Amino acid sequence: MKKLLFSLGMALITALAANTAVAQEVTDGPKIEFKKDVHDYGNIKYAADGTCSFEFKNTGNAPLIISNAKGSCGCTVPEWPKEPINPGKTGVIKVKYDTKRPGAINKSVTLTSNAVNEPTKILRIKGEVGPMPENATPVNTSGAPAN
Repeated sequence: MKKLLFSLGMALITALAANTAVAQEVTDGPKIEFKKDVHDYGNIKYAADGTCSFEFKNTGNAPLIISNAKGSCGCTVPEWPKEPINPGKTGVIKVKYDTKRPGAINKSVTLTSNAVNEPTKILRIKGEVGPMPENATPVNTSGAPAN
């Protein structure tokens, strides 16, 4: 009986130690925290400036590296810091949307980083681009002026 209680006690201690080690792994490393993860342009004019920014902070304890940022289509172009963001420091992801496309905006940017809390993060933009003015040159889906 003593051996059984001893074995059960050791198993419990081992399980608790393993759980603490896993929790420690998740808390160590870079963490990315955004002020917002959706930007709403609201109603925006055709050909207006479609640039927006997403501010973030590394709340972890190791340098944060954003290895890639990819827009959901060619009309959504992200810029991101290529250098590591040290713990406690902030950075900005800039997204430029081509507003020469009338209608609803519902696009995303997918970030890939070494953040332990969100190694893949999706940022979204939304809104509505107003109609093309009569004197404007239409743009086709490839981005070149239509003939």
